[in-house]
Amino acid sequence: MHFLQYFYISLCLIDTYITIMKKYIIIGCLCIASVFAFNFSQDYFEVSKNLDVFNTLYRELNIAYVDETKPGQLMKTGIEAMLASLDPYTNYYTENDIEDYRFMTTGEYGGIGALIQDVNNKITVTEPYETFAAYKAGLRAGDEIIEVNGVNVSGKKTEEITNMLKGQAGTPIKLKIIRLGQTTSSEVSLVREEIKVKAVPYADMLNAEVGYIKLTSFTDNCSGEVKEALLKLKEKNCKSLILDLRGNPGGLLHEAVNIVNLFVEKNNEVVSTRGKVKDWNKQYFSLYAPIDTQMPLVVLVDNNSASASEIVSGALQDLDRAVILGQRSFGKGLVQQTRDLTYNTKLKVTVAKYYIPSGRCIQALDYTHKDEDGRVEKVPDSLITAFKTKNGRIIYDGAGILPDVKTTPIKYSNILATLLNRNHVFTYVNSYILKHPQFNATSTFSDNDYNDFISYLKDKDYKYKTQSDFALEDLKLDASNEKYYESIKTEYEALLNKMESNKKDDLMRFKPEIKQFIEEELASRFTFQKGRIETALKYDADVNEAKKLLSDKQKMTSILTTIEKPNKPFNPNKRF
Repeated sequence: MHFLQYFYISLCLIDTYITIMKKYIIIGCLCIASVFAFNFSQDYFEVSKNLDVFNTLYRELNIAYVDETKPGQLMKTGIEAMLASLDPYTNYYTENDIEDYRFMTTGEYGGIGALIQDVNNKITVTEPYETFAAYKAGLRAGDEIIEVNGVNVSGKKTEEITNMLKGQAGTPIKLKIIRLGQTTSSEVSLVREEIKVKAVPYADMLNAEVGYIKLTSFTDNCSGEVKEALLKLKEKNCKSLILDLRGNPGGLLHEAVNIVNLFVEKNNEVVSTRGKVKDWNKQYFSLYAPIDTQMPLVVLVDNNSASASEIVSGALQDLDRAVILGQRSFGKGLVQQTRDLTYNTKLKVTVAKYYIPSGRCIQALDYTHKDEDGRVEKVPDSLITAFKTKNGRIIYDGAGILPDVKTTPIKYSNILATLLNRNHVFTYVNSYILKHPQFNATSTFSDNDYNDFISYLKDKDYKYKTQSDFALEDLKLDASNEKYYESIKTEYEALLNKMESNKKDDLMRFKPEIKQFIEEELASRFTFQKGRIETALKYDADVNEAKKLLSDKQKMTSILTTIEKPNKPFNPNKRF
């Protein structure tokens, strides 16, 4: 039986090999006809040779290895290792991964519309999506899921349970749950829906004149969501706008082009792509009539704003249409294309680099040059060159989008991270809601309430280590190895005790930021994600800085027109 299986696998591989060879022959002919600058004969031989080596290795390994192997998993491991040697964006998706891939590109999936998490070894609803199946069935944050379609979920991983909840829209699903504050279980019947997670979870006026749009991803039709939000804000007499791209990892390139098009005249080049194959060299222009080309615009970015976020922020910067505020962006200037493979699998492969209107590429890491340990180096300063915006301002390539107005990134405390990671804020809010049924979206979380939170933590484990703790541990180890520890032991222990005493005061020292996150969690219980974002905005230093900047028209104009001397040589291929 095994021999037949391996014989069949070999035949499939040989067939694949022949098919690939045919493709390479066709590609080779096209390359010759198009006068591509590479030696096809050499490439053909290398591909042919290595496919043959791989085929024989895979066959012999499956036949001869001492233990049973899983051919599918073995192949997947080999493919992923091969792709890992290139860049982190070239990925292989099995048939089982397709649903996750669809969600990544469209924001859509079939399911009940709720976030779940393991909270103290209980699978708990942490947030239902408003208007979807879970919400309509009455599921709320804090409800515990015990069974899914009669299957007990105890001991299962969260990812496994998430997959159990997902499924084709229109199919029924039955849950056994324990409602927050109750001890007995009940059954809930739901019908899965097509869940569409909004790319614009929040858009509103921040004051009488300044509008705000939060864009979290570049999924299908996100530009339509931004357009709709912008038009509604203009109906509310919006005179200036903050577009928040912080934490946005990117997505679909054409959606980025369409969003830029909302703010610039048609027929402006927004981005171009250049790859090894001529067909992948493309230019993308603003094709439609804009919504508003004059409204003062500030775009917020941070270290996690990447890819399509950088196309939008970079193009608006190059065209002098917006002031960019925040921290340097991630620096992902690589373009991926999805290729369909056999058996409903896919390959997402990097095919080109993108270049924004000034001609610069903002890719920060050079994946073609790795050190002996496989680490990737940033583009060296010596290779970074200067470009000009449309107005002649100096900007640079090779390292993401550098903001026009730089701000300091928020660094939250160790104690807050620990309280959140161990779900103490979440579970406290659960108990608080039960104790204060009259609490609503307009209520205030007072200082007395915060003292109640401190009392709640008395029997909870929220120990954590700071950088100082790790430094002290290293000191003790080094001192012990060098035979100095005994002579400094008294002072070391005194310092350790002093630090532990200070850490006890951290609940009050970092009260403002801890209180903020409690308020955000409380708000999410009434107005869900909208409430969480709205509460966070009250404390947002970058948003406040952007509002202040938009109120100073002279400063906005100065930023977009001031020309400085470059500190790097100019790229000869500059566009403006």
